[in-house]
Amino acid sequence: MKKIQMVDLKGQYSGIKDVVNPSIQEVIETTSFINGPKVHEFQKNLENYLGVKHVIPCANGTDALQIAMMGLGLKPGDEVITADFTFAATVEVIALLNLTPVLVDVNPDDFNISIEAIKKAITPKTKAIVPVHLFGQCANMEAIMAIAREHNLFVIEDNAQAIGANYTYEDGTKVKVGTIGNVGATSFFPSKNLGCYGDGGAIFTNDDELAHTIRGVVNHGMYVRYHHDVVGVNSRLDSIQAAVLDAKLPLLDGYNNSRREAANKYDNAFEGVSSIETPHRYGAEDNHVFHQYTLKVKGVDRDTLAKHLNENGIPCGVYYPIPLHKQKAYLDDRYKEEDFTVTNQLVKEVISLPMHTELDDEQIEYITATVIKFVNG
Repeated sequence: MKKIQMVDLKGQYSGIKDVVNPSIQEVIETTSFINGPKVHEFQKNLENYLGVKHVIPCANGTDALQIAMMGLGLKPGDEVITADFTFAATVEVIALLNLTPVLVDVNPDDFNISIEAIKKAITPKTKAIVPVHLFGQCANMEAIMAIAREHNLFVIEDNAQAIGANYTYEDGTKVKVGTIGNVGATSFFPSKNLGCYGDGGAIFTNDDELAHTIRGVVNHGMYVRYHHDVVGVNSRLDSIQAAVLDAKLPLLDGYNNSRREAANKYDNAFEGVSSIETPHRYGAEDNHVFHQYTLKVKGVDRDTLAKHLNENGIPCGVYYPIPLHKQKAYLDDRYKEEDFTVTNQLVKEVISLPMHTELDDEQIEYITATVIKFVNG
């Protein structure tokens, strides 16, 4: 059996190097390292793939979130609602811009932001909602957009973990996740479903005026060289990373299908094991792209299970061990523990198993057998 990897980037690369290498070499030979043709090609191809009017590439996913908020003109003190159970980047950029983070609880089944918690958190100072499509599954965007319309709020989709997923409306219409709100942001960190070989990110929007503002923000506030019309940052996707992403983009749907197939095999193996709750999926199958395959374990010491897996050559992850509202940087007297009952329980129960495009049946059988043997004692 091959060595099990949490994310097998080397294995993935070996299958696509004949496409990736020439794309990188082209950038090197043309020396168009910043804002070169490959960046523009990738931008256009990603716009076509997502069915969105504007893609603005940038340096990383955290920048993408920050720039999206800057483009919307949010002001210090404005309240921004987001999920407590996610990576810190989402709340980090809110704080960096002197906005007021408002953390709320999530659903116990799909781990995404709770609609009822959003409604409860809205005040006259609320200006935006940031749903995080966690672990590859889209949040309930139809309900979120209805809330936003009712209260005149912006919606910024954190799509760092769900690129390529579809969202299906109640009437059957499908759209790509990240293109539903006022603006979406994603990361191309190497371990993402669509990852580059360094850092990278992008912002999506169908709003022409917002897209124009954001294009200035990513480039020092310039539309014409040395003319700074808005306050900006230096956040550009370099051409080599764009070359990698453009080579991999046509493979994204296949990658996501491979992840779903692996998830189905995990699900089947764990069926009937009472102490294991497999990832909940709602709606159409293509609503989930399984950036992570995350179990909940009941009546089992999760940390001891993680240690056991590592000792048996199975990498695993705990995303996330500490809620954001308990992180030192984001402590706030406004938060009450009774408002985070789901998150506080999830951080004790969740464990993510290896999930990537190169997983084979032998590895999945070994992983699942090892987990089941442990939880059954």
